[in-house]
Amino acid sequence: MNIQEYFPQIIASGITVIIIPISKYIAKKIINKYSAISLRPETRTGHIKHIISVLINWTGLFTLAVIWGVKPENILIAISSIFAVIGAALFAQWSILSNITAGIILFFTTAYKIGDQINIIDKDMPIEATIETIQTFYTHLRTTDNQLIIIPNNLFLQKMISIKK
Repeated sequence: MNIQEYFPQIIASGITVIIIPISKYIAKKIINKYSAISLRPETRTGHIKHIISVLINWTGLFTLAVIWGVKPENILIAISSIFAVIGAALFAQWSILSNITAGIILFFTTAYKIGDQINIIDKDMPIEATIETIQTFYTHLRTTDNQLIIIPNNLFLQKMISIKK
């Protein structure tokens, strides 16, 4: 085995290994700045930073696999097989990914934040509450009579909401 033969892969791997933590650092700085500007709480920011960090790690692993000669088609087949098994196992919990995605959307794009008093406009069950926390999967609301209401993020994102000023 000649090390010269693998020199390009070693260099590319080294660059990838250096870029991964730099990308995570830059992403965390951007999220922290956005969080400070939009007055998002630290716990909520931590959830988003964790999700972005995992995505960067997976991208880095995929890149390393391609560098060392694994064909992208084979990686995609393996990933799709894994997701098929997970999907079959968690069929009843299909909304987990949509809740995570909705949690990220709530963090970056909504007009309301933790501490806001809101009215959820729903003909079957209108809710008047204060947003207590927005977590990765659920949003916690506290009503005026101190009742805790937990709503999955994907449903919370779909509701019409008015903010009390």
